[in-house]
Amino acid sequence: MIRHVVVGACALCLAVAAHASCGTASCPCVTTSSDGVVASGTITVDVSFRYLDQDRKREGSGSTDEVLTPMVDFENGTIVPNDHRESTTASSVMELDVQYGVSPHWSVLGQIPLWQDKEHQHWDGVGTPDEAFVPNAGTRGFGDVRFGARYAFIAKPGRALFGTFSIKAPTGNYQLRDDEGAITEPGMQPGTGAWDGIAEVAWTRKSESLRTEGFVSGLYKLSGRNPLEYRMGDEIAVSGGARFAVGRGDLSIQANLQKTGRDDFGGNGVPSTGHLYAYLTPGGRIRIAAENLSFYGYVQVPVYEHVNEAQLAPTVGVVAGFSKTF
Repeated sequence: MIRHVVVGACALCLAVAAHASCGTASCPCVTTSSDGVVASGTITVDVSFRYLDQDRKREGSGSTDEVLTPMVDFENGTIVPNDHRESTTASSVMELDVQYGVSPHWSVLGQIPLWQDKEHQHWDGVGTPDEAFVPNAGTRGFGDVRFGARYAFIAKPGRALFGTFSIKAPTGNYQLRDDEGAITEPGMQPGTGAWDGIAEVAWTRKSESLRTEGFVSGLYKLSGRNPLEYRMGDEIAVSGGARFAVGRGDLSIQANLQKTGRDDFGGNGVPSTGHLYAYLTPGGRIRIAAENLSFYGYVQVPVYEHVNEAQLAPTVGVVAGFSKTF
């Protein structure tokens, strides 16, 4: 029997996370399902696609005509200020999430970013005789895997409360090189090269008719330092919203808040890293009960953006996928 506990709360977008310069932000926390932590021996499989477009030039909380960001020179251990003039960034991820019910209250989970494609364009060597437009400064590849355990403190038909602790392992490449042979920017790498710890908590409550549900969730990610002495900023994400039963599925609206700290390289703060974003996220889900299968989709619309120094900020995010319980 499937127990009524939220899955996917604040978890589905961490694989896109990269908070360095070059305009790559993490997809905000999104709660996607209310059918989750399962009875012993039951498996839930979720396959999702995420897309995040960033071409909005921001300075602080306002707009700007030019976004200049630094280059992290790993070979010489320095940060070169105002080296890149940012143009556009678009990140997409195909991910597999798996949960296995160990007991009525415990489950283990895994998150595998099967493929990441980070498209990025910028002007390199700004202000020098070698200044040039680079149309393909992005990367592709397998990302960082996440694994952990989830415990349901409350698992009842009308309400649920659970906590999750997980580890992100440095399985993705973090030393890909650009056309000039230098290690490319951390924000463009498929992986971070570091171990991270992630703690989450989520709560949900249904109405007496069981057709309306409120939910709130929170996440904190503690970032580690990689062998190149680079450390991504820590992250805090909070979500809350409501879900309404409609026919064979539901419609939902939620608010997502995400704050990341400044990156660090060799003990020095990296300019143009760290941000505070707020989103409104409408979406919905269609269920095929006989097959324990559901399809979902969400659109993330930014309503407030504040960045340190100048950065490319998101214009739209999309989350779509399906989940099935066996």
